[in-house]
Amino acid sequence: MERVNQLIVGAGYVGQRLAGRLRAVVPVHAVVSSVASAESLRAQGIPATAWNLDCPDVADVPQSPQILTYLVAPPLQGTHDPRLLRCLHAVQPLERLVYLSTTAVYGDVGGAVVDEEAPPAPSSGRGHRRLAAEHAVRAFAESHGIAWVILRVPGIYGPGRLPLDRLARGEPVLAPTDAGMTNRIHVDDLVTALQLVAEHPQAAGRIYNVSDGAPCSTSEHFQRVAQIAGLPPPAVVTRAEAEGRISAAFLAYLDESRRLDSSRIRTELGFKPRYADPSEGIRASLTVQTGRA
Repeated sequence: MERVNQLIVGAGYVGQRLAGRLRAVVPVHAVVSSVASAESLRAQGIPATAWNLDCPDVADVPQSPQILTYLVAPPLQGTHDPRLLRCLHAVQPLERLVYLSTTAVYGDVGGAVVDEEAPPAPSSGRGHRRLAAEHAVRAFAESHGIAWVILRVPGIYGPGRLPLDRLARGEPVLAPTDAGMTNRIHVDDLVTALQLVAEHPQAAGRIYNVSDGAPCSTSEHFQRVAQIAGLPPPAVVTRAEAEGRISAAFLAYLDESRRLDSSRIRTELGFKPRYADPSEGIRASLTVQTGRA
């Protein structure tokens, strides 16, 4: 295959938007897990290949891209990420590796502010696997002379990612006394950050938190979405009352509380989120998701 400027591995909700934005300015190729997804991207004019990273076979993907943006989550079990290493070994050499991680590596800090210098202390299997993947990225990149960048990202929202179904089903939210602090980023702003760190010279060898800079509880977020969407406000329950009414996986997410300091990427790289006001991001997302203002 012809060499491309950027290879995006994991062109799902975020990666598809990144590929769509990049294709007008640089040669880009997307890698997805299924043939159907690859065909869908190609129908949109985005060159794409299907590659199941859980299988030992290597797909026919562009070799030696200048920049690899890796957006695939680790497996749901285990302590490391074999998908990541399989991909890195297959597409060498690289000039820059951008890895999308998660703020779950910080664990629960009781609502305290965390910046990139805070020691990671994951409290979930997901957080531990992501931290192991970060270490693998740095070790591989440094041993192969590759510039690396890691983005630690909180909850991603945008069109198709508003909790309208949960609200319509009448799912409750936690009471203010039980609702920890969380952080979010609009998908379009995350794409902007990914573009920025892939090209900016100063980003090499850096870890960046990325958020809209407006931490609030998930309960507050749901209530804001309901108000803007014209839906009834969700019922409020205590943490004890939530058992059986809110899924265990979602409760585990809610039990981690932190306020993300994302000033480093703004100061060093000039990142400025378009949707720093979450209400504006929700309105814009709602318009696209529902087709009405």
